[in-house]
Amino acid sequence: MKKLLARFCLRLFGWHIHNVIPVGTKKAVIIAAPHTSNWDFFIGRFAYWAVGVDIQFLIKKEAFKFPYAGLLKMAGGIPVDRSKNNKMVEQITEMLNQSETFFIMITPEGTRKPNPHWKKGFYHIAMAAGVPIAIGYLDYAKKEGGIGKMFYPTGDYDKDIKEIKDFYRDKTARHPERFALGD
Repeated sequence: MKKLLARFCLRLFGWHIHNVIPVGTKKAVIIAAPHTSNWDFFIGRFAYWAVGVDIQFLIKKEAFKFPYAGLLKMAGGIPVDRSKNNKMVEQITEMLNQSETFFIMITPEGTRKPNPHWKKGFYHIAMAAGVPIAIGYLDYAKKEGGIGKMFYPTGDYDKDIKEIKDFYRDKTARHPERFALGD
């Protein structure tokens, strides 16, 4: 039912989803960018329901208030307390290692404001768990989204983050002025 509803909603708003998680992939860290609007969450959530990929996602704990808490948990939300170091990298790595199938979606920008200095947690999780990074995107100019490619981190963060960010250079955010990739 979720799949049909999600496909209907995406079609209603003119969105097309391309290139999903490759068949046979059982675990990945999915990064989602650009992230400049709350609409990114809804479109992304519908996209993964539409293609039948069960994902978890990190979201600030402040969002888990009545009446949204139950809905966010049902949708796969994992609350994050951003005010303290709660070892999320280790926690998510452990979840990946203990699960047969697990996809975690993270917005590396960490905010809907311009942030050229992406948080590194997604990279450290992928390295520690030995899983690929699925480069997820939404392009509002083309009204399309999906997985651009599967990226296998090499351990050279500076080189890898440049390649990852280069993928996003031609993607249009809902609010382009809020999407900053830096150099």
